[in-house]
Amino acid sequence: MTILQLISSEGYYGAESMLLALARALPALGCGSIVGVFRDARACHGELETRAAQLGLQVETVPCAGRWDWKTVGRVRELVEAHGVDVLHTHGYKADVYGYAAAWPNRVALVATCHNWPSRLPSMRAYAAIDRLALRHFDRVATASGPVAEILSRWKVPAHKLKTIPNGVDMEPFREAAPSLRRELGAGGERLVGCVGRLVPDKGGALLLSAAQAVLAVFPNAKFVFAGDGEARAEWEALAVRLGIASKVVFAGRREDMPAVYASLDIVVLPSFQEAMPMCLLEALAAARPVVATTVGAIPKVIVPGVTGLLCEPGDAHGLSMAILRLLRDPELGRALGNHGRAHVARSFAAEVVGRSYIDLYQEAFDDHCRPAEVTSAWQRSRS
Repeated sequence: MTILQLISSEGYYGAESMLLALARALPALGCGSIVGVFRDARACHGELETRAAQLGLQVETVPCAGRWDWKTVGRVRELVEAHGVDVLHTHGYKADVYGYAAAWPNRVALVATCHNWPSRLPSMRAYAAIDRLALRHFDRVATASGPVAEILSRWKVPAHKLKTIPNGVDMEPFREAAPSLRRELGAGGERLVGCVGRLVPDKGGALLLSAAQAVLAVFPNAKFVFAGDGEARAEWEALAVRLGIASKVVFAGRREDMPAVYASLDIVVLPSFQEAMPMCLLEALAAARPVVATTVGAIPKVIVPGVTGLLCEPGDAHGLSMAILRLLRDPELGRALGNHGRAHVARSFAAEVVGRSYIDLYQEAFDDHCRPAEVTSAWQRSRS
C-alpha cells in the first residue's frame, strides 16, 4: 500500500514533525511512504523537505503559484498516478482543498489529519469555508484531540468518518542527544527552563515571562529559554525588558537541532491557552525532560500529574511559577517525572504505535472508497 503525505509547510513545527515521524514509521509497517510538499512561489520554506531528505524519505515538491493554481491540482494528480498511490493523506487547509480537487472523481482514497483548531485569521476564512465542504467528502478524517473532533462534527463531517488518533513521536533522535545548546549559552551550573514552539500569543509566552519574574525572585540561578520564532517574539522580548529579567531570558530562535535543545533543558514548560496534542510535549517526554503544562486539549491524556509531569490551569501565572519552582528545588522529582514520561510516551505515543492506528484508518478509507466488488482484489494488489 502506498501513501502520499501532502502538506503546505510554513516552517518546521508540530504538524511537520508529526508527518515525518509517521512517514518514517510506515515502511517498517508494510506501507510505502512519499512526502509531498507545496513549494509556494510567494514564500518558500524548505525546512521540511530538507529534514525529510536527511531521513532518507522520498520527497516530491508541488509547485504552487498562489492561493489557487489549477496546475498544482494537475501536479498532485501526476504524483498519485506515477507512484500508484492508494491513499492521499492531507495535512492542513491547503492540502485538504488541493487534495480533494486532485482526487475527484474517484482517483484515490482520501484521509485528512486536522492538527488544530480552524484559523481565526481573516485571510484564512475562505480556505476554512472550502475546507469544511471538502472534509465532508473525505473517506476518513483524523484528529489528535477530542475538542477538534467536536468542531469537525459541527462542520457536519459524518461521525463514522471521524477518528481520534494521537500524534506520534520518533523516539530514537532523543535517546542520546548531546546538550549542545547548554554549551552554546555558556549556562554552566544555571538551571535552564525552556519553552519550545511557535512564538504566537496562544502559546502563552507572556504568561511564562510573568511566572519567570516570580521564579527568579526566589531562584536566581535559573535562565529561561524560548526556542522558536513567530509574530510575538518582539513583544515578548520587550516584556522581558519591562519585567527586569531580560538578562535571564534567551530567545534562541528557530533551531535545527531540537534533540540537542531538549537535552540542554532542565525543565520544559508549555503555558499554552489552546492546543490539540502538541508535538513539543511528546518530544520533551521522549527526551525524558520534566514538563509543566496547562490543562488544554489532549495534554491531560499525556500528563498524569505527579507521575509524568505537572499540570496547571491556563492563565494561572502563580500556579505556573509554583510548579516550576517545585521542580527547580527538587531535581530528583524532575528526573523521576522525565523517566516515567518517556516510558509512557514509548508505550502509547511512539511513531510505530501511532502508525499502526493510521494503517487501520488507511484500510478503512481504502475499503470505503472502492466499490464492494473491487475491495478484496484491489487491496491485495496494493499489498503486493
